[in-house]
Amino acid sequence: MANESSVVARVVLQQCLHARLQVKPPDVENEAEWVEINRGMVIYVCFFKGATEDIITKIVNTLLNMKLCETDSGKYTSVLELPGSVLIVPQATLGGKPKGKGMQYHANIGKDDGQKLYASFVAHCEKELSLSCKCTEAGTDVKHGTYGNRQVLKLDTNGPYTHLMEF
Repeated sequence: MANESSVVARVVLQQCLHARLQVKPPDVENEAEWVEINRGMVIYVCFFKGATEDIITKIVNTLLNMKLCETDSGKYTSVLELPGSVLIVPQATLGGKPKGKGMQYHANIGKDDGQKLYASFVAHCEKELSLSCKCTEAGTDVKHGTYGNRQVLKLDTNGPYTHLMEF
């Protein structure tokens, strides 16, 4: 893990069998809008002050090539090799620090810069999956939440195989 003062992003990875994320809440005229994936990986991501575009490629390559997805035989492989889909969830609360009985988020990147990095992160993930022959053949894809909005997540897993990574 990175030295805490030099951390520019925190990510939580969770393998999943199915995940469904509400990207737009219901209103008077419309039902809620959802995105969903089947087998693959959910990536929760938070960027901190000091994060720049330079780190995106490293994060994406590390996450998508990490052997964290369980195969039917019980071995672990990357989401690209599985092949699996990816659901990206912006998660500012990963940047929280306890202060008294509450949480503070002073280390988080500003909203505009965070939104740009998040969009770049999503685009890089989409590009990597599209370059994977296994993913293209299997029709896997990248879905993502809406930056800056609270979202509802429904998740089915084959075990709480969750990992925290810092960059």
